[in-house]
Amino acid sequence: MGVNMAICELEAQNALCREMKTDTVRVLVEPVDGFEEISQYDMFVPLDKAEEAVGDWEAFLKRNRIKAEVDAVYLDKVKNKADLEALEPIAEKRRTGWIELSQVSAADRERAMEASRPENRVTGWHMISFEEMNETCARCSLSWDKGRGCIGNFGPSNSLLPEMAARHGCGIVGSVFELAEKGEKVDASRAKELKEEVATLRQVLPAEGKMMVRRYSGVLDRLKAMADVCEREGCRFYFF
Repeated sequence: MGVNMAICELEAQNALCREMKTDTVRVLVEPVDGFEEISQYDMFVPLDKAEEAVGDWEAFLKRNRIKAEVDAVYLDKVKNKADLEALEPIAEKRRTGWIELSQVSAADRERAMEASRPENRVTGWHMISFEEMNETCARCSLSWDKGRGCIGNFGPSNSLLPEMAARHGCGIVGSVFELAEKGEKVDASRAKELKEEVATLRQVLPAEGKMMVRRYSGVLDRLKAMADVCEREGCRFYFF
């Protein structure tokens, strides 16, 4: 497995994605108990009831382009108007647990946020396309990896660079694997130190051989670019 490096972009006021990433638009609460009235829901018909209502089951599946391996029929998948009219009267609600925060009161928004886990929250950033994400990153002053974003590749988990750095007194680069394992964020005040380590490693690399220069020059370029942004914007950096 490889190791990556990134900045804590939400700590920087100039991050173009900051507003979208801090705007939570929907959350998932599990279990849904206590949130039934504000949770979104799916309308579905149990399989046995659906088969009885539509008649020729194979024809129903074909005209609605529904796979045969279903355990229920969801109305949003039914394309045929006559089939939909036959199924709507016997449809049931199934609460999904998803809550659109813009559609509920401030008190319910607060309750829903508290009841949801961080990984079950959708922000404005999640709602845009990959093309829009890439375009935003390309314009952002924090996009240190040649306009591709603020996350880049450090190298494989067997990279020799940390061991080499440790031998030359470069503490940050020398402890990259440990920092990644601990998930530890490095304070912005150490960005200057990281740049000094990069300068030191550029000087010693030739003595390690031409292969080392070719292998690690790009990594050093990325480390310096990341450090420049962290020093300028006052945000932390980390490895993962």
